[in-house]
This record gives sequence, C-alpha cells and structure tokens, in this order.
Amino acid sequence: MAAAQAGDVQAYQDLLEELVPVLRRRVGARLRDASVAEDVVQNALLSIHRARHTYRPERPFGPWMRAIVRNAETDALRQLGRRREREVSGAVLDWFPAPAATAGEEALDPELAAALEGLPDKQREAVELLQVQGLSVAEAALRAGVSPTALKVRAHRGYKRLRERLKGWKP
Repeated sequence: MAAAQAGDVQAYQDLLEELVPVLRRRVGARLRDASVAEDVVQNALLSIHRARHTYRPERPFGPWMRAIVRNAETDALRQLGRRREREVSGAVLDWFPAPAATAGEEALDPELAAALEGLPDKQREAVELLQVQGLSVAEAALRAGVSPTALKVRAHRGYKRLRERLKGWKP
C-alpha cells in the first residue's frame, strides 16, 4: 500500500489482486449468503480504494484493512436487518384465500377473521382491500381515500400485527 500511495500502479494492482481471495475467505466465514458476501467484498475493495490515502505506512496494513472490512460487513448486516423489517413475509400473504368472485365463495378462517378484527381500522381496511377483496394498490388506495404509498404503509403495519397475533397459526 505504501508503494501504491507513492504512485506505483503495478504495486496497487498486485495488492488488490492479493486481497480478493483473502477478503472472500474472511467475509465468507462470517456471512453464509454467498451473494451478500461477494457484495461485502466488493464494497470493502471500494472502501479500501477510497480510503487508501488514510493508510499510514509506519503502521501495519492488516489492522487497517480489517477495520475497513469489518465496517463493510456491519453495513451489510444493518442493511439486511432494515430490509427484513420492511419486507412482508410471503407466509403472511398465504394465509388469505384467493380473492372470491362472489361473496361467500371462500370464507376466511375464523381465527384469521378474528385477528383481522383486532387490527386498527385503517390497517384492517388496507389488508382487506388488498388481500380479501384482491384489489390492486391503486384501486385500494382510491377506495380508502389515501395515496398508494400510505395504503402500502397501512397494509405493511397490518401484516406485521397479524404476524404477531397469529404466531404459530397455520392455515
């Protein structure tokens, strides 16, 4: 890295090529999802490139590099956590029957119906419009008198509450 900082392009290229397998092993041991691990490796390499001016040649390279990799791993794990919080499990959506063509064609399970009744009115309305009646987000938003984004937020919150209320329940 010291040679790369001094302008030796070949030394920098050699360093990066040597780092790739080291980073893949290190990150792969901590993150089991191969695609996430590869994203972390690529982000770490970009971070090393962007921060190369901060490396101090009188200090060892390993700890400097590991700190950057650890930060890239932490960022990836935080991003995965945020994504999991926003995403709705397909299992929640499987609880609902296909939208019925006519009333009474396929009734909701009594436990699911009771859980729906326990939701706040706006959340229940969003879930029912989307899942029970089978409306598109745009149609449901028009019926509810809100923007599509607001309807999606209400539905997501409703799904989250349903998941909590119906833990362990199988349709």
